[in-house]
Amino acid sequence: MKLIPRLLLSLPVILGVATGAAVAQTKEVTIAHQDMIVPFRVAQAAGAVEKATGYKISWKMFGGGGDVIKAMASGQVPIGEVGSSPITAAAAQGIDIQLIWIFDDINNAEQLVASNKSGVTTLAGLKGKKVATPFVSTAHYQLLFALNKAGVNPKEIQILNLRPPEIAAAWERGDLDATFIWEPVLSKVKADGKVIISAADVAKQGAPTFDGIIVNRAWAAANKDFLVAYVKAMAAADADYKANPAKYGKGSANAAAIAKIVGAKPDDVPGVLADYAFPSAAEQASDKWLGGGAKGGAAQALANTAVFLKEQNRITEMPADFGKFVNPEFAAAAAK
Repeated sequence: MKLIPRLLLSLPVILGVATGAAVAQTKEVTIAHQDMIVPFRVAQAAGAVEKATGYKISWKMFGGGGDVIKAMASGQVPIGEVGSSPITAAAAQGIDIQLIWIFDDINNAEQLVASNKSGVTTLAGLKGKKVATPFVSTAHYQLLFALNKAGVNPKEIQILNLRPPEIAAAWERGDLDATFIWEPVLSKVKADGKVIISAADVAKQGAPTFDGIIVNRAWAAANKDFLVAYVKAMAAADADYKANPAKYGKGSANAAAIAKIVGAKPDDVPGVLADYAFPSAAEQASDKWLGGGAKGGAAQALANTAVFLKEQNRITEMPADFGKFVNPEFAAAAAK
């Protein structure tokens, strides 16, 4: 769902990384996933995409979007779940990827939480404090954007680059004053912390964010049938959740399946799902999201993110047309 990243640091500039083996239709693929709590995890646990396509899929867990982008840039994986900020960074670095699906609209699923012991109650109160977030993530971007809007200089804050598990451990040790993070860590820090601002609040200020599925362009061209089936599985999972939210409630088999994959507590799953929004395949194929070329919602969001990142000296170049990094054809096929 949302877009715009945090401090985009040294992502490798590797253009057109795609060997013959990488683009050939080998019926085998590695997909990079993260710990986002979404309905599709139920289908993932059941092997739905494997059954629909006949492909052997290796699901590889990554700690943040920056790590996924590096793996894709080096040719380790052709498909990945990535936040809008890292997607923008990847495009600015010249990595040949396409955004083919909006995995989730982040909405309220990422929040800035200050420890009760810190005494922090406002963004201005973060001056001189230790704040952790995974760099090159939507949470990182939102943190910087919110600070900028509040007139707070990020240089006056100790912003630490930590992955979600590292944030959880540091929080438990009492090493952090605040963190901008998502589940399953979010629930843990909120237990003894105060929410300062959420992703939805930042979106209202002009910086919506989302998580998306990105694909190596050459691999996508060689494996279109697989990607259509993959997108259909995600669309079906989202539709099932929206039509039957009770099936994902506390004590449900679906909540347990989702929790197992991402390392969350099953009882936390229903609340987290409610914080996200899940656009339908038809909505995604429209100009509101993936359609419309450079004027489409997703492309414009990436472009706006790039402007912010450049202002923050996190990227040096900006693509003239972000529309070329967005492909609505798979969402359109899933909507039929």
